[in-house]
Amino acid sequence: MATSEASQQAISNQNPARTGDPTRRGVVGSLLAGWSLFLLGAGAGLLGCVRFLFPNLLYEPPATFKAGKKEVYGLGVDETYKASNGTWLVRTESDPLSDREGISGMYALSTTCTHLGCIPNWQAADAKFKCPCHGSGFRTSGMNFEGPAPRPLERWRIVEQDGEILVDKNQKYQWEKGQWIAPEAFLPV
Repeated sequence: MATSEASQQAISNQNPARTGDPTRRGVVGSLLAGWSLFLLGAGAGLLGCVRFLFPNLLYEPPATFKAGKKEVYGLGVDETYKASNGTWLVRTESDPLSDREGISGMYALSTTCTHLGCIPNWQAADAKFKCPCHGSGFRTSGMNFEGPAPRPLERWRIVEQDGEILVDKNQKYQWEKGQWIAPEAFLPV
């Protein structure tokens, strides 16, 4: 019996069960986990570089649009194209700010406030555009008269083509530059 205990003692001395030492399986698992994390990070970085090569696209409505026949519009402000094209169509008896007093016609106003770019609202009861952000007020003509807006609203090019109103937002007319008297800033009706 002593021999069998001695032989067991000799076997345990040759291969002790040490729990603090890494096993081959543990080392390989750690290496695989480390390389997996490295490759995952490198792949994310590569995707970011590839994404950088493609530009951001903005899907905006076309800058030129047809607004129907001029007979459809009554006097005053029409908000049909405010949300879709950022434009108010205004039909007026005369346009005193652009040397067209006594001539009825139409013009297209930008819906962007000239202060910080908010979108004013049309207030029919007060006959003015009022910006909700900082309180700028604009008359029906687009002229600023209250609040921090430094200049009037811009007008777009408006012409008649094939019996329909064509509004071109690529061409803007600014009052302070004397452009409201341009022939295509006002459409006689």
